[in-house]
Amino acid sequence: MNSKRRLLLSVLIFFLVFFIGIVGFKFFGGGEWSFLDSLYMTIITISTVGYKEVIDLSANPGARIFVVAFIILSLGTITFAISSITAFIVEGELKNILWRRKMEKKISKLKDHYIVCGADETARSIIDELILTKRKFVLIGPSQEKIDRLLSSGGFLYLIGDSTEDEILLSAGIKRAKGIILSLPKDEENLFVTLSARSLNPRIRIVSKAVDLKSEKKMRKAGADSVISPTHIGGMRMVSEMVRPAVVTFLDMMLRDREKVLRFEEVCVEEDSGFIGRKLGECRIKEKSGALLVAVRDKNTGDYHFNPPGDTVIKANDILIFIASPEMIEQLEKKI
Repeated sequence: MNSKRRLLLSVLIFFLVFFIGIVGFKFFGGGEWSFLDSLYMTIITISTVGYKEVIDLSANPGARIFVVAFIILSLGTITFAISSITAFIVEGELKNILWRRKMEKKISKLKDHYIVCGADETARSIIDELILTKRKFVLIGPSQEKIDRLLSSGGFLYLIGDSTEDEILLSAGIKRAKGIILSLPKDEENLFVTLSARSLNPRIRIVSKAVDLKSEKKMRKAGADSVISPTHIGGMRMVSEMVRPAVVTFLDMMLRDREKVLRFEEVCVEEDSGFIGRKLGECRIKEKSGALLVAVRDKNTGDYHFNPPGDTVIKANDILIFIASPEMIEQLEKKI
């Protein structure tokens, strides 16, 4: 039995014993004892304070036997209640301490991970996607209750605290993080965390939610790399459903398939890559990994070349965009 159930059981037993005491003293006291007298006798017996009895019980053997039995029962109940309360407090605190240390140890080992701030339904969608695509991340939530609702998506690392505080951001490893996603309920909070995140890690990528479209410019000035408006995205989705339903269905199938996870992914060609200076056709990326190359972002111009031909020469810092699974991307990142 866990400490919480044991505590509830002890409370129920205590009230049962209290009720038995009132009924018992009222019964053995007969018409001479009022309800108040029975209540008084029950309280002084359970508390073992030893005040004077309301009526002398020495002449009533049955009452004396009841008092002896009730004292033993009361002592046992009090002992059980005290041990249950102690276990609940000690075990709960110990569990929290051990959990925090274990969580902090795991987070301290993370590098190039993502931080998610917020615990609303938008955060749930973010978490689902990060888990499906096998990204390392830490969630910062305001309370254990809200985080527990998100844990149904799967296990993940998290911290309980205020995302606007620098200490909690540092505990989440913001200086080693690759990016931070802000999904707090108010634009003011997202703006404040944007400023804090940018000052703590100038290289981190910041993506923030904007409830009000007017907040986008302020957030970008504060350091956000991208600002997403759920209202705008919702409107775009509705139009797409109307004018290009087959495309939307295709993308939905790709996003919702839990067995075969495919996404539009990107891989940056590092400066020490062996692919630099080679043609796409020579690299045989699709044959070796199964990933489908759909575009290349030119490092110099920033232009996107869709469905690039095989004679396209790969340059350092080019971004290759694929339709691929997390496993395919993991292989490509090792090779490219």
